[in-house]
Amino acid sequence: MASLGHILVGLAAARVAEPAAPLRARLYTAIGLATLSLLPDLDVIAFRLGIPYEAPLGHRGASHSLVAAVVIGIVVAAMWRPPGRSRLRTTLLCTAVVASHGLLDMCTDGGEGVALLWPFSDARMFFGWQPLPVAPIGRGMLSARGLHVLTTELLWFAPLLLFGLWPPRTPAPARAP
Repeated sequence: MASLGHILVGLAAARVAEPAAPLRARLYTAIGLATLSLLPDLDVIAFRLGIPYEAPLGHRGASHSLVAAVVIGIVVAAMWRPPGRSRLRTTLLCTAVVASHGLLDMCTDGGEGVALLWPFSDARMFFGWQPLPVAPIGRGMLSARGLHVLTTELLWFAPLLLFGLWPPRTPAPARAP
């Protein structure tokens, strides 16, 4: 999967974190949560370190697991909390954003699968339904295939884009008696 879907998860999550704030006010939250949703893909550094794709620390391995999502969610919530949100709600939001990465990657049609249950299992998994094309890594994104992947993701994730950009409700003006 290309990064567009993951970024739009972060944008929509910012709307959940700060529902009453206008887009401009929640921009930093959106950037932070989009970054958080992309975080599991830092494991591509494993290729440079000679770690095989299918290894537990390889691409789509431990960093894409639910355990990693919980740990990251706890750490981030210890450092950041949106106004008016409890630490627990912030932890759950951050965990969900990180966990969405592995779950969305399980909807792609390529690769070796996702180690969602690591460290309990090294098995790589996909969902039975895989509507998202797997993205080429690196410069391959600057190709016709990369454009196809981005276009497909934009169509699938358009509801998250609209939700994330939709203006907040303004309170109704008080009626005079």
